[in-house]
Amino acid sequence: MEIDPRRSRELGMGRPISRRDFFDGVAMAAGAAALAGLAGCGAGARPGAIGTDHLEVPYEVRFPPALTGLQGNTPAALSVPHALRDDRFWQYAGAPQATGETYDLVVVGGGISGVSAAFEWLRLDPGARVLILDNHDEIGGHARRNEFAPRGRVGPLIGYGGSQSIEAPSVWTAEGKALLDQLGVKVRRFERYFDRTLYTGLGMSGGVMCDRESFATETLVRLTEGLTPERLAAQLPIAEQAKRDLVMLYNNPPDYLKGMSRREKEERLAALTYSRYLLDVARVHPDVERFCRTMSSDDWAYDTTTFGAIDAWGSAGGWDYPGFQGLGLDRDKPSRFNSPTVIKEWGAEDPHIYHFPEGNQALVRMMVGRMVPGFASATDMDSITTASFDYGKLDLSGNQVRFRLSSPVVSVANDGPPESATSATVGYFDGTAIRTVRAGAVIMACWNMVIPYLVPELPADQRAALRQAVKIPLLYATVQLRDWQAWHRTGVNHVRWTGAYWCVSELDHPVSMPGYLFPGTPAEPINVHLIATPALGGMSPAQGAVAGRHALIRTPFTYMEYTIRDQLTRLLGPAGFDPERDIEAITVNRWGHGYAPEYCRPWNSFYPDGPFPAEAARRQFGRIAIANSDSVPAAYADAAITAGHRAVSGLMAQ
Repeated sequence: MEIDPRRSRELGMGRPISRRDFFDGVAMAAGAAALAGLAGCGAGARPGAIGTDHLEVPYEVRFPPALTGLQGNTPAALSVPHALRDDRFWQYAGAPQATGETYDLVVVGGGISGVSAAFEWLRLDPGARVLILDNHDEIGGHARRNEFAPRGRVGPLIGYGGSQSIEAPSVWTAEGKALLDQLGVKVRRFERYFDRTLYTGLGMSGGVMCDRESFATETLVRLTEGLTPERLAAQLPIAEQAKRDLVMLYNNPPDYLKGMSRREKEERLAALTYSRYLLDVARVHPDVERFCRTMSSDDWAYDTTTFGAIDAWGSAGGWDYPGFQGLGLDRDKPSRFNSPTVIKEWGAEDPHIYHFPEGNQALVRMMVGRMVPGFASATDMDSITTASFDYGKLDLSGNQVRFRLSSPVVSVANDGPPESATSATVGYFDGTAIRTVRAGAVIMACWNMVIPYLVPELPADQRAALRQAVKIPLLYATVQLRDWQAWHRTGVNHVRWTGAYWCVSELDHPVSMPGYLFPGTPAEPINVHLIATPALGGMSPAQGAVAGRHALIRTPFTYMEYTIRDQLTRLLGPAGFDPERDIEAITVNRWGHGYAPEYCRPWNSFYPDGPFPAEAARRQFGRIAIANSDSVPAAYADAAITAGHRAVSGLMAQ
């Protein structure tokens, strides 16, 4: 994790841009003003002077989407949960102080699952009083909005910092589809709003950067229309034997499992990762495995040394996961060993266009805007992106629904034995003291792995099951560029890297909404998205997540910025890209606790027959119910919505 000082200067690290660095150990009080002074802060508000540290910026002039630097799971958001985990919170916390507040429902966690649970509760009980508590400084959890104000552009440039798209809406859960209907989200409109011909019309395509972290010679290969495996292999900086092996995998691989029945072949694939399939079964040259290794990183947040071969077979298509055609496994149906999402999306042909500029935070803002009067100037699908938002309205005493940010929950307990309790008490830290509120019901829509620290009275088997929900870390960076002419000259709009720190770099999705225009010409400012997946490979998703998260928490923002500048320059420098001149703002959304990992082979031997840890983990405990996508588990918005609805149903049925 070293930075070359000379290279740093060449990359423009010294130039003042819109960025801030946050360091671990920041006191919660620094960011826990509970947004009390944010009234009137609208969509065009700026976060303060460029290049200043966040502690120097008056809180009342901050608008969370416009904050740059390190966002997401910041040290300020994690300090209290980490202190609880490390058993160093209560010895310094002091005695809880009752606020005197009483609610019908308290929701712990203000992401998609928690907000949709509150929204569903109000649908069933319109007069209910609800409080949502979250440890972050922004609504939506992983569904975060990034916003910039480039010089010369009318209105902000908006991107997503987390939950990205309405993935495969045709196969969304019933609860997810019902919520879209309630919000008036007509996904077919994206067929007009999403410009599927912008990049191809400019002669641009996807590409693969065979980077110097993987190969001796760094080479960009464009995946243009009509490219053949032979022409692809000829351009790659890999051994001659590897080129022949790769062409064979794409064109005509043999039946590597000849003599086995379909079930036996599926069982064999279920026992392997895709990397091991390539190396041990197909016995291809190691350069082939190295070229393919990051194919799964974007979708699953871990590479093919962890990604199962059975799911690689189920996901194979285009340039991804070659080598299965010769097995003779008909694609009429998925394998029972495929992960739940592969099974769910089998045969779904939804294009990847169902995307708000701010990602799925649009759904959160539509819900919060309808529950909290005055928060949003509009709450319909066509206006939410350009609406103004008043954060000062979120936690007013007269609200029927209150949303309290920068307020990490530290304790939740039934008032009396769980089998007979009719209420519960929730404690949270407001930056100076522990405050408590009473609730008729509580929904834990936070990370499931933290719940045992908040509800220690849970049965031992349930605490153990909750701790198995180990989220996968990932980074979403949004970089605002002066223009995208170097991308146009290079001829790419999406690039997979084979081994560098950031595994994906791509131009933003070309979606325009009424009143919001995507930059349609290369001379305009644009957002670039980069994805990094810190989970270590060669081990289970949970083990890799823990190891990767430990490394991530020690990674400073300066290193993240350095690698962003370095990789963009390596990709685009030959086309005239100058990082000092062309990079105008950087936001890195750190999700140390990111994707909810699905049960999958070869790592979960109990899958698909069960029993499943999530079933024990999500049991209702008196007036306390458990949601979050962890309790499904699946890393998708509709899974989070379904988990929230399930918690509501259980509590209301009691």
